[in-house]
Amino acid sequence: MEQLYYSLMVMLLGVLGCVFYFVGSNWLLIMLFPIKNVSNHKMAKNIRTATMIRPWLFLGPALFFLGLYLVYPVFDSLMLSFHDRNGEEFVGLANYQWLFQDSEFLESLTNNLLWLLIVPVASTFLGLVIVALTDQVRWGNIAKSLIFMPMAISFIGASIIWKFVYDYRAEGSEQIGVLNAIVEFFGGTPQAWVTIPFWNDILLMVILIWIQTGFAMVILSVALRGIPEETVEVAVLDGANGVQIFFKILIPQIWGSIAVVWTTITILVLKVFDIVLAMTNGQWSTQVLANMMFDWMFREAVILVEVRLLRSLL
Repeated sequence: MEQLYYSLMVMLLGVLGCVFYFVGSNWLLIMLFPIKNVSNHKMAKNIRTATMIRPWLFLGPALFFLGLYLVYPVFDSLMLSFHDRNGEEFVGLANYQWLFQDSEFLESLTNNLLWLLIVPVASTFLGLVIVALTDQVRWGNIAKSLIFMPMAISFIGASIIWKFVYDYRAEGSEQIGVLNAIVEFFGGTPQAWVTIPFWNDILLMVILIWIQTGFAMVILSVALRGIPEETVEVAVLDGANGVQIFFKILIPQIWGSIAVVWTTITILVLKVFDIVLAMTNGQWSTQVLANMMFDWMFREAVILVEVRLLRSLL
């Protein structure tokens, strides 16, 4: 109850502080640039000046804290990267030379670039295709709802689901993994899919594509519905077929929405961590930068502490 009490107090003080700041700053602005008891010329000038200043008063705190907690740490970390581990002696590019000679980092960087190339393209393309297909059938909205449902699942939850899809049992055993069961049904040999280099990366990407296709579908569906029907009707009268209408009439008119979807998914891919951690933990050449950073910062730090503790005891 004490923690709940303090939490409520902090929330209340935060809200009151914001209200006080916005009301107080607006009052101060009016006092500095009055619009009453002044000439018309002075009043017009004060209104223009206050109008230019007011947005910055409201945006100021947000920009300040973003700069303090986001921008400043970036530049500070950049400067520290040119110093030794204690942050005291300047070592130039020595840290970067070591980094680009580390095989694990190069593997992670390559995998991240592969994720960036495949996932945004596949998610956006599938979203577009699904919108184009579902808009042609009566039960299209039901199909869209089903495709959007994975968005409600956490990355860890989705990874657990797909673990059952890729699950592998020794040959001769009953396969409970969906993929291996299908392969076995058609006379193929079951595989430990997540251990096969390169292809295991693709299989992990499928999970994120499965989740993000619904997001792309919703945004692009709204964008397509905003296209004037007259442009499509004119294209039909000119003899354009369905493929030509889709790629030459519809797509050019929704480039802005495609860019938004692409950018959003790209930012998400840059932070990919949960799927790799839950599925392979970076083994079998699936390591990515976020997972590698987690390993270096926490697991290796814990091992180092344990080793030092053991040495002190001995």
